[in-house]
Amino acid sequence: MGKFTIFKGSNSQFYFNLKASNGLKVLASEGYLSKDSCKNGIQSVKENAPYDSRYERKRSINYQYYFVLKAVNGQVIGTSEMYVSSQGMEDGISVVKSEAPNASTEDLT
Repeated sequence: MGKFTIFKGSNSQFYFNLKASNGLKVLASEGYLSKDSCKNGIQSVKENAPYDSRYERKRSINYQYYFVLKAVNGQVIGTSEMYVSSQGMEDGISVVKSEAPNASTEDLT
């Protein structure tokens, strides 16, 4: 089962990562000013993860693949790691879809 981890960055903002059951990070958040906002972001990932239409598949300037997960309002709620293949990116999306909705949360702050 996947797990969200909440941590505080050097800029004093709160972030979360979603780690797959194998321990690899598959999704990272943007910074939040409060821990409660960060927790709301996790809840948004849980609610939006199952829907394929919420994923935007992209390529970086160095031709690696990645995806962003967006809320209904279009706001980005998570960005994936970089993948060397489109299949790797699709596998990452599958992991988020299946593991995020029931993932536990660990507060590291």
